[in-house]
Amino acid sequence: MRIRFQADADLKHAIVAGTLRRAASLDFRRAEVVPLEGLDDSTVLAAAAEDGRVLVSHDVNTMEWHFREFIQKQTSPGLVLIPQKRVGIGQAIEGLVFLWEVLDAADLENRVCLFPSLVIY
Repeated sequence: MRIRFQADADLKHAIVAGTLRRAASLDFRRAEVVPLEGLDDSTVLAAAAEDGRVLVSHDVNTMEWHFREFIQKQTSPGLVLIPQKRVGIGQAIEGLVFLWEVLDAADLENRVCLFPSLVIY
């Protein structure tokens, strides 16, 4: 099964738009659709998990900690963290398309993928 992405409210819109332009059949839901703005990290993780989507976020400060807590209680499709200061928009787009092309959704279950190295742990 292909990876389906969910943008966190903090994710740059240009990353979502560029990823969809690069791979039109990729399933990447914008944060406004849910909506996620103003929700705490645990609620955002639950919303993404409920719909079977890997959460994509710039929140490298707190999201991973909340993710680790979340997976103690339930399964998550995964988390992709893209640090804003170290990863450009183009690099983020290429990395997301790469993940989508080479990984199965099960490969990220309960795991974190950290850009720019694309290390999955």
